[in-house]
Amino acid sequence: MKATEVVLPAAGEPESLELRVRELPKPGPGQALVRVEASGVTFAEQQMRRGKYYDMPKFPFVPGYDLVGVVEELGSGQSAHVAVGQRVAALTKTGGWAGHALLDAADLVAVPEGITAAEAETLVTNGATAWRMLFRTAKTRSGDTVLVHGANGGVGSVLVQLARSSGIHVIGTASARNQEAVAAMGATPVDYRGDVAARVRELAPGGVAAVFDHVGGKGIDDSWRMLAPGGTLVSYGSASTRDQAGSGTVAVLKLIAKLAVRNALPNGRSACFFNLWAGKARRPERYRAELRKDLTMIFELLRSGTIETRIDRVYPLREAAAALRHAESGTAVGKVVIAPGAGQAE
Repeated sequence: MKATEVVLPAAGEPESLELRVRELPKPGPGQALVRVEASGVTFAEQQMRRGKYYDMPKFPFVPGYDLVGVVEELGSGQSAHVAVGQRVAALTKTGGWAGHALLDAADLVAVPEGITAAEAETLVTNGATAWRMLFRTAKTRSGDTVLVHGANGGVGSVLVQLARSSGIHVIGTASARNQEAVAAMGATPVDYRGDVAARVRELAPGGVAAVFDHVGGKGIDDSWRMLAPGGTLVSYGSASTRDQAGSGTVAVLKLIAKLAVRNALPNGRSACFFNLWAGKARRPERYRAELRKDLTMIFELLRSGTIETRIDRVYPLREAAAALRHAESGTAVGKVVIAPGAGQAE
């Protein structure tokens, strides 16, 4: 069948994205053909178009870190957890900005009824990242106090909601205009442009159980100092280097090295760089089982109303460049979603 997809041909501005149509083969053993209903714009695509994402593929390729869609056809040898006609979600790293995608069926996670494709999409990357950092990496518990940088952002807002629903106290950094939204989620807002460390010391004199930091850069030292004894610093990005010249890989490696030095200090605190894909190559079955469990739990929390999603704007596939440009503008409030749309030629 013919599939429409967006291609990033080389490093360049969002307007360099190209729309193409190519022939997709029928799904082979263990594969599924998925009609994509929604994908999204993440920090990964913003770095990839600059050629700076630390483990990106070679150009050209189809961006799209995750997707939600409907299974249209299955190859032979399928597991029982997916069926034709079922809405599913998948982490893809690339390939989501397309009308159809050919995926390993084992990587698909069922999306329960009562959740739209766009709603589910907002929680695939963001939800899995937040859940794993909070409960699998930092192992936070009810009664803990944590600091979430960028509490109004994609991952940050999910972190806040998951933590609050589990009885965890949250201090969340945000701009002045977003502090009301952070407070509405149940967190204590702190202006990131002020003296964050001093304010955190007032709110948590003994330090916090965990800090979730997507910014990196020099601020990682402040994040470390705000930890309580036994606390965990979870770094999951280097947003501070987005517009800087140079290799994204080098920036991440420098950050990991800095965290390793902190982690070696004999003070009971720990630091790590969170990688959503860690473990998939070494233990693929375990990775898939845990991801399926985590996303299923997150989707149920969404369906029950325990957590909410925020969709800023939905763009058709042919307007992927505008979607990427808007996501990078800093004005989006919620997830920027790309959907092929019913009128898109496939």
